[in-house]
Amino acid sequence: MKIRTLPLSVAGVLLATGSCFSAGALSVEREVTIDNTPATVWKLVGPFNSLDVWHPAVVKSDLSGNGTQVGAQRRLTLDDGATRLEKLLSYSAARRSYSYSILESSLPVANYKATLTLTPAEEGRTLMKWRATFDANGVSDEEATTIIGGLHDAGMAKVRANFKPQ
Repeated sequence: MKIRTLPLSVAGVLLATGSCFSAGALSVEREVTIDNTPATVWKLVGPFNSLDVWHPAVVKSDLSGNGTQVGAQRRLTLDDGATRLEKLLSYSAARRSYSYSILESSLPVANYKATLTLTPAEEGRTLMKWRATFDANGVSDEEATTIIGGLHDAGMAKVRANFKPQ
C-alpha cells in the first residue's frame, strides 16, 4: 500500500472545509416572483429531469438514476448541440429545493454548484431563487458571472412567463 501525503496548505484547506470539494469563488443569485403557488410551480421546476421543459436553452434531458436521490445525473442537450452533465447533490420536495453540480460542460466555469429553491410569497405567489457558486475557467470573472447570470435569467423568465395572469 502506498501512502500519499498532501502539502500542508492543501491539508489545511481540507480540514477547514471538511471536504475536498470547495465552493467556487464567484457567485450569482437571482430571484423572481411567480404568479402561482409554490406547490404548482414546483410541479414544473421540481423534477430534476425537467429542465428541458422550462429552460429555453435546453432541448433534451436524459436522467440516470432516481431524480430525487443524491447522485442522480442528467445529461442536458442544449439548443446549440452542446451537452452538459449535472449531478444531483441534494433534493427536498418538502422544502421545494434541490442542489446540483456540473460535472462536464463547455461553459467557461469550474467547481459549479447551484441550488434552486421555491418559497411562499405574498398573495399566494412564489419566490424562486437560483444561486450558484463557481470559478471562472478561461475567461474573466466578470464574463463568467455574466454568462451564468444570463442562463439563470433566461430560465427564470420562462418559468415566470408560464404563470402570467390571464
